Amino acid sequence: MKRNPSLLRLVVLAMLVAVGVVISPILRVEGMCPTAHLINIVCAVLLGPVYSFVCACTIGVIRMSLMGIPPLALTGAVFGAALSGILYRLSGGRLIFAVIGEVVGTGIIGAVASYPVMTLWWGYTGLTWVYYVPSFIAGTLIGGSVAFLLLKKLAKNGMLLKMQRELGAKVYDRPVTVAGDSMGIVFLGVIAYLAVLVLVKNVLKATGAAMAMPWVVLALFVAVAAYYYFSHRKESVNA
Repeated sequence: MKRNPSLLRLVVLAMLVAVGVVISPILRVEGMCPTAHLINIVCAVLLGPVYSFVCACTIGVIRMSLMGIPPLALTGAVFGAALSGILYRLSGGRLIFAVIGEVVGTGIIGAVASYPVMTLWWGYTGLTWVYYVPSFIAGTLIGGSVAFLLLKKLAKNGMLLKMQRELGAKVYDRPVTVAGDSMGIVFLGVIAYLAVLVLVKNVLKATGAAMAMPWVVLALFVAVAAYYYFSHRKESVNA
């Protein structure tokens, strides 16, 4: 019996929506939902930007309707879902760019877009344009890290390529680029640095030693990137 890729894509989309709704309360606080970003990136890589956008919209509407979640369920998901799939394809199938798309799309674009929505529609007061940036970026970094490790494991054993072919999705059969992934991790560190800087200066109004926190976060990401590069370099050469 010949499989229908279009029907299979719809089935996978429905499964991701269901899983996304069920696991959404995990680690969730207002302005941060790491599991939503995990689903966004997985869907973007498996099905592409259009399906990922639809998936994020559907999950957001269900959460708003049944769980009483504010419009952050949409503004904190749809931009990252679309940009994740777009950057994944523009980069030729590099997983780190799917993560970067989610972080930039949600952590910056979605966070800024949330300000007028929550102020004008939801009636919140005392917010600023960058109010949701730290929490959105924190959520995307947590969910994005899990998604990156999961998809990397699937790519390593060949399952990701097989799943994409079965779904009739865009396939990128290319060698692992450890240097590119490492630079991507450093780029995420720069974004995390900016998020912590906004948190410390604009939200916490901290001074003194607390101002070193952004640099500590950046140094941590640089260390992770260096560890990733040197621990995977031989594996990349042998591939």
